[in-house]
Amino acid sequence: MNLFDPELLDRCISCGFCLPACPTYALTGDEGSSPRGRITLMRALDTGVLPVDDPRIREEASFCLGCRACEPVCPAGVQYGQLLETWRDLTWTGRHRPVLARGLMTVAARTALLRLLGLVRRPARGPAGGPVSLMLGCFERGLFPGVSRAARALLPGVAVPAGQGCCGALHAHNGESAAGEEMARRLGEQLPGVVVTTSGGCAAHLATVLGRERVHELSEHLVATGPTPVGEVRVDGRRARVALQDSCHLRNGLGVAAQPRALIAAVAELVAVPGEASCCGAAGTYAMLRPRDSRRVLDPKLDAVEAAGVDYVVAVNPGCLRQLQTGLRRRGSRVRAVHLADLLVHAAGGRPLPRPRRRALRAG
Repeated sequence: MNLFDPELLDRCISCGFCLPACPTYALTGDEGSSPRGRITLMRALDTGVLPVDDPRIREEASFCLGCRACEPVCPAGVQYGQLLETWRDLTWTGRHRPVLARGLMTVAARTALLRLLGLVRRPARGPAGGPVSLMLGCFERGLFPGVSRAARALLPGVAVPAGQGCCGALHAHNGESAAGEEMARRLGEQLPGVVVTTSGGCAAHLATVLGRERVHELSEHLVATGPTPVGEVRVDGRRARVALQDSCHLRNGLGVAAQPRALIAAVAELVAVPGEASCCGAAGTYAMLRPRDSRRVLDPKLDAVEAAGVDYVVAVNPGCLRQLQTGLRRRGSRVRAVHLADLLVHAAGGRPLPRPRRRALRAG
């Protein structure tokens, strides 16, 4: 039937190296909820052994986080992210696409709505042309408008063209990969030169479509082209202790992991936390579509962050930032989640960060 690209599907040798890297396999211990098991299901769908409406086919296409942690450990070079996009193209059609995902995709595809959102929330503004352009995330400009303003402060000469649309990552990951690719191409025409983004997920999607040389995530752009960060983040008279939560697609898709750590270490005490490279459970729309499973992934991570005694945990993706802030707030944690751009601007004497809550005094 060749529903999937045969070259991509046949590359898997079923070695099992992906199993320990998979968050959903760690939760369940179920082979079917691992990359190897899911590729077996894809093959069954491809050969007609299982129909597209088989309950397990649909469930596993939804249960997968799409974090791509299986890709760096795969000796055969399986491009699992592309396979997953094709799988959801097949299974998330019409009424089978979650209603919430359909609503978010509708908003993201309406550039006029995004521009209106920008007028209300006031993200970064700047000149229309130049060798480097700052991408305004579709929902980031509404949820975290200060992030793009901080990024522009770090890159004073960057262009910020008005009327930007969505990069299409939301569509690509939710069953409309062709539309997602077209939206990325359109955005590439709107943004001249190198495109800098403050979202790891958007960076990975854009780089796939526009080419790696045209797309830089903020931290890699700063390390490659910018001066060493200045200043210091201090808490209670000492250098702040700061952890990083990797963006899955940034780390696993683009291989960017050292750069944000180098920038944090320049202005604070970088603290390694167990599990910092694994998914936080945000995974695009996943936290909204499968909140219970998302929290099962997130909670051990928050336990580790709190046990490390850090003041801040830094995110390099707006979805991760929202996930961490919500989870930490829910448990009344003293730790604060901030974006890397905000941390660096604060260190240089810019906008203040939210203060960590004071630790409660222990009795006795």
